[in-house]
Amino acid sequence: MAKKEVTNMIETFSEFKELKNIDRGTMISVLEESFRSVISKMFGTDENYDVIINPDKGDFEIYRNRVVVEDDEVEDLNVEIPVSEAVQIDEDFEVGEEVTEKVDFASFGRRAILNLRQTLASKILDLQKDSIYNKYREKIGTIIVGEVYQVWKKEILLLDDEGNEMLLPKSEQIPTDFYKKGDTIRAVVAKVDNKNNNPKIILSRTSPLFLQRLFELDVPEINDGLITIRRIARIPGERAKVAVESYDERIDPVGACVGMKGARIHGIVRELRNENIDVINYTNNVSLFISRALSPARISSIRLIEEHQRAEVFLKPEEVSLAIGKGGMNIKLASMLTEYKIDVFRDIDDTVDGEDIYLEEFEDEIDPWIIDVLKGIGCDTAKNVLSIPRDELIKRTDLEEETVDELLAILSAEFEGEDVDSRDYEDDEQARIDTPEAADEESEKREE
Repeated sequence: MAKKEVTNMIETFSEFKELKNIDRGTMISVLEESFRSVISKMFGTDENYDVIINPDKGDFEIYRNRVVVEDDEVEDLNVEIPVSEAVQIDEDFEVGEEVTEKVDFASFGRRAILNLRQTLASKILDLQKDSIYNKYREKIGTIIVGEVYQVWKKEILLLDDEGNEMLLPKSEQIPTDFYKKGDTIRAVVAKVDNKNNNPKIILSRTSPLFLQRLFELDVPEINDGLITIRRIARIPGERAKVAVESYDERIDPVGACVGMKGARIHGIVRELRNENIDVINYTNNVSLFISRALSPARISSIRLIEEHQRAEVFLKPEEVSLAIGKGGMNIKLASMLTEYKIDVFRDIDDTVDGEDIYLEEFEDEIDPWIIDVLKGIGCDTAKNVLSIPRDELIKRTDLEEETVDELLAILSAEFEGEDVDSRDYEDDEQARIDTPEAADEESEKREE
């Protein structure tokens, strides 16, 4: 019964080998090591044993080699055999010769068999973990599909088609992602850890690489190498900018990526939960690249400060809100894409006479927090504030009417005798706009 139990166990692991893609040589080695481990534990050494494995038949053979010694000189029956026993095997054996005899593993007892089973299971599990780790280490950066098995607060557990576990952390999910058990998810393999021989496969849907792989799948010219994705900037689930380039003048890289009536890019947008994607032409000309990255805004001029990786961009007042975008999103993505810190300035006509005063000069009369509020809507100087009608200023700053009236009185007093028309006046300096709030207000103003 014990022998049959061992044989059936080997057949089971032979089937396991086929399922887990463990090669024949490795399987034989694991089985032999497991037998030797058990023998070594029982007898203190396995050096005098020969283990022969035949996994195809689910069979094995074990042979023990012992040296013939005089009956009264036997010290270890595991490595020595009395001459009286040796001659019973073959009467020609003499002292000093080696006797090889077949051993029935079942005779070692049930405990040895259970020990073998546990050792085999442990080694096979380690082998399986190594196989999973090596498999997915080669898949880092590629898109895979998994089925949702369990949804937790901080991560989602997925299974691949072989039942291997993968994790999609909350931080790697698009904010509007929502999944339930049984759903399928496409994501890119971001990282594979193997701490304590416990492989952990981390997926991502927020990585720029995920967006790049989606383009490679949906745009044949990219997959064929005719179009190259040079840079990607993403705010997952909101907006992304992709810079593409083609070395073939006959190919329009932007048009190829977007497709006829947006057919190609629409599938990517849906996969990314309606993330808006801007595709632009890449260029080595930094000024031109920044200009394209700030699309749809049209810039007037750019001044690069190379040593600080910074760019000062000048635009007409009506283009400022477009350049910054809602919540500062457009300028943030442009900075990420071009790897330049971008400062946006109003390019204002300098034909207006008169001097202006920065708001900091009024700190003795105006509370600093009020000055900060005014700067938040893009007003750095007194005439910036006075150029905004009273009702609009109240609306944009959310200040009390009395506060606004007092503010206007303080600022107006500095320009008594000058013609300051709150509807027509524009600053005679370039007014810097560098806050998302200013962009939103500029956008509202344009809509009105």
